Amino acid sequence: MNPRSDERIPTGVPGLDYVLLGGFVSEGFYLVQGDPGSGKTTVALQYVLGRLAAGESSLYITLTESRRDLENACASHGWSLDGIEICDLTLSAANLSGEPESSVFHPSETELGETTKAIFAAVDKAKPKHVVFDGLSEMRLLAGNPLIYRRQLLALKEFFAARHATVLLLDDRSSPFGSVLPESLVGGNIVLERTLPQYGRARRRMYVTKVRGSNFREGFHDYEIIQGGVVVHPRLVAAEHHEKFVRKLRPSGLANLDTMLFGGLTTGSTTLMLGPAGVGKSTITMQFCVTAMQAGDKVAVYMFDEVLDTLVERVEKLCLGKEGGLRAFMTEGMLHAQQVDPAEMTPGAFAHEVRRAVEAGAKVIVIDSLNGYLNAMPEERFLTTHLHELFSYLNQKGVTTLMVVAQHGMIVGGGGMAGDVDVSYLADTVLLFRYFEARGEIKQAISVFKKRTGEHERTLRQMTISSKGVTIGEPLREFRGVMTGVPQYEGLTSPIREQPKAEGASAS
Repeated sequence: MNPRSDERIPTGVPGLDYVLLGGFVSEGFYLVQGDPGSGKTTVALQYVLGRLAAGESSLYITLTESRRDLENACASHGWSLDGIEICDLTLSAANLSGEPESSVFHPSETELGETTKAIFAAVDKAKPKHVVFDGLSEMRLLAGNPLIYRRQLLALKEFFAARHATVLLLDDRSSPFGSVLPESLVGGNIVLERTLPQYGRARRRMYVTKVRGSNFREGFHDYEIIQGGVVVHPRLVAAEHHEKFVRKLRPSGLANLDTMLFGGLTTGSTTLMLGPAGVGKSTITMQFCVTAMQAGDKVAVYMFDEVLDTLVERVEKLCLGKEGGLRAFMTEGMLHAQQVDPAEMTPGAFAHEVRRAVEAGAKVIVIDSLNGYLNAMPEERFLTTHLHELFSYLNQKGVTTLMVVAQHGMIVGGGGMAGDVDVSYLADTVLLFRYFEARGEIKQAISVFKKRTGEHERTLRQMTISSKGVTIGEPLREFRGVMTGVPQYEGLTSPIREQPKAEGASAS
């Protein structure tokens, strides 16, 4: 009987149903491959435990891990095997490969037949709707040659098909038989990969090579093994998330900055804050966030370079009039602020976190900074492609995205665009921050480098950050050398605004 392709069975693994477009095909014959430690057994246990919760019978046949091993694996995740039928053939499997028993027969003529009979008997007794067979590598050892192995695998496939069971075969990909590949005999094939970078936790990703009679989401998908099981982070495909929205301007709350932007940033666009360290990029970014939250929009901030307490303290001056400051916004659910450790989080997992925030209602997303994101994962390939897909997704959802990039050094020369990474082509709007010297003091300046979504002012303005907040001055029209990073004044009178004097101070 052919599998009923219109019926899907949940896998029990978060994210995997999305990759498989609904789950396993009913009565399908699936192969789950992966090196030791990749999570095959965990996936299988999540599947049968999910079917148990749904009131359906399952049988777990194991030639590799004993019942005690499975119980320990379940205990580590807070699960229990109660209610799951276990067929433990590890003892008979151990006799296959080298017990000192004298025999003139090859194991394929004795142990393989006995093991197969035990499997058939266990299935006929339990009559399960779902079967996990953990021991394909042991079956290869038992078979002894490719022809017997292939015939045995086909016999298992026909046996389970006749009983209308959905089957998961687990294979650790050891002792391969040359050109005999098990994936050619199954209806679906899932591969789990595990690699170790030079620094940080293991990177895990999975992909699907085939699902007979069904489509699926191709490509690599990051996944994690955490307390509670395997979690898959499906690859983000921006083309699948088109959404109609009304474009509007998102103001900063600073009159002169909004004048420079002709009203503010456009929703559904990406803005780059570019400049040397300490020039005020993050402060201006949070200025947009605070104004958005005051208008009733949710914000999500992902920090790669600073801790949460530092962010709260630094932004306190921007929350004037808000009792409790930034933490009050967090308590009210308006702000999600997350300190990200890139050594522990894959690009796929980060994209999943951002997507989850958007689905929870976030209208402004902040990544501070891209330097931390990119430099902490030098072994990850195609990170800029990840970012391009992520920003495209956010733009199509009508989200205002703000990303911070720090440039090398305090004074930037050679055209003003030097930095660890050039992602200016990904941004719709670029705000350029600079230091300059006047009267023996270091000042800060801001300008709008580009804005694809509308007009913008092309002047340079002084920016002052004090305990009272941020102030943007009038245009500094008589300066030259702005793009070199060292603006020089050529006017007759000083346009530099003096710092406000403290109360009680006398004029000199």
